Amino acid sequence: MAVKVLVVDDSSFFRRRVSEIINADPRLEVIGDAVNGKEAVEKARTLKPDVITMDIEMPVMDGITAVREIMKSNPTPILMFSSLTHEGARATLDALDAGALDFLPKKFEDIARNKDEAISLLQKRVAELARKRVFMRTPLRASSPVTPSPAARPLTSGRTVVSSATATPPSRPAPVRPAARFKATGKQYQLMAIGTSTGGPVALQKILTQLPGSFPYPIVLVQHMPATFTAAFAARLNNLCKIGVKEAEDGDVLRAGTAYLAPGGKQMMLEGRPGNVRLRIIDGGDRMNYKPCVDVTFGSAAKVYHDKVLSMILTGMGADGRDGSRMLKSAGATVWAQDEESCVVYGMPQAVAKAGISTEDLPLDRIAERILIEVGLA
Repeated sequence: MAVKVLVVDDSSFFRRRVSEIINADPRLEVIGDAVNGKEAVEKARTLKPDVITMDIEMPVMDGITAVREIMKSNPTPILMFSSLTHEGARATLDALDAGALDFLPKKFEDIARNKDEAISLLQKRVAELARKRVFMRTPLRASSPVTPSPAARPLTSGRTVVSSATATPPSRPAPVRPAARFKATGKQYQLMAIGTSTGGPVALQKILTQLPGSFPYPIVLVQHMPATFTAAFAARLNNLCKIGVKEAEDGDVLRAGTAYLAPGGKQMMLEGRPGNVRLRIIDGGDRMNYKPCVDVTFGSAAKVYHDKVLSMILTGMGADGRDGSRMLKSAGATVWAQDEESCVVYGMPQAVAKAGISTEDLPLDRIAERILIEVGLA
């Protein structure tokens, strides 16, 4: 059965163009459109689409308000279309806070290097987001009266999977049990590194806002994001977090308690020795699929810090981070992956987990807790 899509935009030209692209993929079908947020809320309820594409600036009701209303009444995966401006970045981040899962530039020429690639990317994003629908339609288990009770169970790959909750029988609630306590491995670290893509802004915000200002190590962040977005995203995180967060600049000296976000369109590398490590921000490179690229940053971290890196791969499409994580693991560093259920897109973490690189698969809502225990702050 084809993925049902609702297209929302006040421009008839853009609605038609997006609909043509989506309908050209046999996996997808546009079942309706809306010209403003109010109409989108109504059609989300009556048509029950699998995915919604949403503009931000519209009359009657804007896209951000519409996202909030839809997520309250009829949770549905939503892909936002955004302008690549500073104001567009802020609005898009607001939409992600409201519950949208992903975004793409509204100008298709900004999405990829050519028309065919841009069309393929849009179709792939919609298809991937549709897979999240089953989790969004089902009430979150964490919202039940049962306290999450993770049970760690070893897999044949040697990883540990920690579930975020225990299923509750429909007839009566299960007894309340305390959450399983993580145990620190006893390893010593000098750096934390996180790589992510689709769904990453919300995931990073959830994790980083729970870290104390006294966090003992510098943090490097690689989020697939356009160049005009990373400065706004870093500023938002800096306002919300106790740690410092900044968009990385060439020559930055890594300091404990500060997170450095790789700038969009560039590559971020580490150089020097522990205690005196600087960031190199270099051209993204025409042959690189990702700018910034997790593999590039993780690989350079392995060369500088060796086994003293606590790293993790969060939600995202594709396999960026697998090779860099393999280099970190070969150097003796720790690699974790976000679990499938809490990911917006289980691509990057799956690549690391399937390769046997990650040692633990963790639900998003417990990653910060796991970090604090591992580094001795909880």
